[in-house]
Amino acid sequence: MNVQRILAVGLDDEQDIVLVRQRARQVSHLLGFSQQDQVRVATAVSEVARGASQAGFGGRAAFFIREAGRRQSLEVTISGGKGALPDDAVVTAHRLMDECDVAQDAQGAGVITMRKALPPQLWVDNARLAEIAAQLAKDSPVANTYNELQLQNRELVATLAELRERQEDLLSLTRELEDTNRGIVALYAEIEDKAERLRKADEMKSRFLSNTSHELRTPLSSIRALAKLLLDRMDGDLTPEQERQVRFIEAAASDLSELVNDLLDLAKIEAGRVEVQVAPIVVDNLFRALKGMLRPLVDEARVDLIFEPCDHTEAFDSDEGKISQILRNFISNALKFTEQGAVRVSAFHDPEADTITFAVADTGIGISPENLQLIFEEFSQIEHPLQRRSKGTGLGLPLCRKLADLLGGRVDVVSQPGVGSTFSLVLPRFFPAQPPQRNAGT
Repeated sequence: MNVQRILAVGLDDEQDIVLVRQRARQVSHLLGFSQQDQVRVATAVSEVARGASQAGFGGRAAFFIREAGRRQSLEVTISGGKGALPDDAVVTAHRLMDECDVAQDAQGAGVITMRKALPPQLWVDNARLAEIAAQLAKDSPVANTYNELQLQNRELVATLAELRERQEDLLSLTRELEDTNRGIVALYAEIEDKAERLRKADEMKSRFLSNTSHELRTPLSSIRALAKLLLDRMDGDLTPEQERQVRFIEAAASDLSELVNDLLDLAKIEAGRVEVQVAPIVVDNLFRALKGMLRPLVDEARVDLIFEPCDHTEAFDSDEGKISQILRNFISNALKFTEQGAVRVSAFHDPEADTITFAVADTGIGISPENLQLIFEEFSQIEHPLQRRSKGTGLGLPLCRKLADLLGGRVDVVSQPGVGSTFSLVLPRFFPAQPPQRNAGT
């Protein structure tokens, strides 16, 4: 830190208060301060000098250039003649300058140090400091109270004009803000109206899906039962062509039943009518049940379905039926879109997060990054020859995500086209007391 003195002024009588104000204006002008900052510096210095005179003449005002690192400031030190400086002078200095320190010298007189940072584009070196000192010596002012009052009046008039202009700008800005606020209020009202319409439409959709699914279930069950009776030859033999047609009917009815069941499950979840049956679950027992259910879907000549042993043998709390439904969907999709290779089902416990993660990894066609979110949208399917060959409802993965939310967990997917995909179900080891539900409609 480096401090270099510019000028010192003794405060021996009333005229010196006028003189120190004039000097403060000169110094700040030569240091490149703006007109407004010049007035601030001059006012702060004169008010503190007047306060020092109230404490008794005999004080002193000194102007310095203070350098700290890459920053320079104008520093002004004013000492009182015989006692402490008045509080109002100190308050003024605090308001008008960047920094203000108050202390006492060895004789008990008050000393105030004020600083104001120089404009950033200006750097005062030794040569410039010498020029400033020479200019100050050349332009030594005469302490004329009348002239100083006239100058202060002009500064006051200019300041008032600037304040008036700023006030007009502020009023204009206030009017603009009021107009903006009215527009925002109107927009919020419109958004709330649309949100209410969407909520009602969502309720109507859920009600329609629920009612339609219920109405379709009975005739579909009848169609499937009649097809099975015909295929079991309960009403006599069928010709090969008749058997082929009845099998088409049975397959179509099965596909439609799957769609109806998925629609009904989605409608129940969105209506908040699905209850979670929490019970202890052991991973190995769950895997054995899944292996038995999914064995008929496996073409062992093309794909291996492998359930890997789980190191976590303790039971965890959740709904086994819903977990099984999610994993069946993951595995059936993996088998459907894997022509050669293996589908691996695994589970592991993360002690840090205290979660159980089920993963289904395949060596199938994979999914491109831009389609990773599309697969979780209802009725959305990716264009691919295997997709056209293996018809689906487009509801399985959206249903899995909603079931995972219901269980307090989430569904993740990592995939690379031509390499394969891994779908994961991440669940808390202890089921949350209040599982999240999307909607609570009727």
